[in-house]
Amino acid sequence: MAHVEGRGRRQEVVCLAAPPDMFPATLFDFNGVLVDDEAVHLAAFRDALAPLGITLTNEAYVERYLGFDDRGAFEALLRDNGRPADDAQIERLIEAKRPLYLRRARTELPTFAGAAEAIRRRAAHGPIVIVSGALRDEIVLGLEVLGVSELVAHIVSADDTRAGKPDPEGYLLGLDFLTQAIGAARARQALVIEDSLAGIDAARAARLSCAAVAHTYPRAELAARGADLVVDRIDELGEELIADAYRRLHG
Repeated sequence: MAHVEGRGRRQEVVCLAAPPDMFPATLFDFNGVLVDDEAVHLAAFRDALAPLGITLTNEAYVERYLGFDDRGAFEALLRDNGRPADDAQIERLIEAKRPLYLRRARTELPTFAGAAEAIRRRAAHGPIVIVSGALRDEIVLGLEVLGVSELVAHIVSADDTRAGKPDPEGYLLGLDFLTQAIGAARARQALVIEDSLAGIDAARAARLSCAAVAHTYPRAELAARGADLVVDRIDELGEELIADAYRRLHG
């Protein structure tokens, strides 16, 4: 039995045992895997940066900043625009962006077709952990929109880490939780589901198997980066494909 905390509540989550030929737990990325909210983030970044006279194009966001968490993105944006990137300024920008994102997300948060079903299928085999560069309240809202809050055993957010992906810190924290839930050996056999190159780098640095969905980057780039399994969309990531990957990697 594990729990997820958010917005002042505590929920009990049953962690089922996986069969011996299946990944025993799943660590999902959030943005770009479960929710299609990059346009929401981009708009919130633009609004937060506007008082500083910094503009952010679609192309620059995708090519340069998409893989960062808020802290990393603001630091890079400030430096790229010749501005001081001290901790106090970065914190002000993070806190300015937070309500801008949440206000939009409450009314216009797109989710990927099949995302909720993927969580439900994976939860039948073991605990679900979210590991994301998003802020915790953003993740909690997204899980509520998806209707899967009760299935998520643990969240590792940008509020919990000092370094964002491609640093493996978030996945290592997720592994710490899974080690307590299912034991160290089984935790090491967990599956990461990612959409970004930085996310694949983080999963590989944590020595975890990684499936990738081509929601954000082309399949060829995801495969070349080292993803163990690549599909076009999360609704194509069926249990038969996942079981085949487990047998190939751990059989």
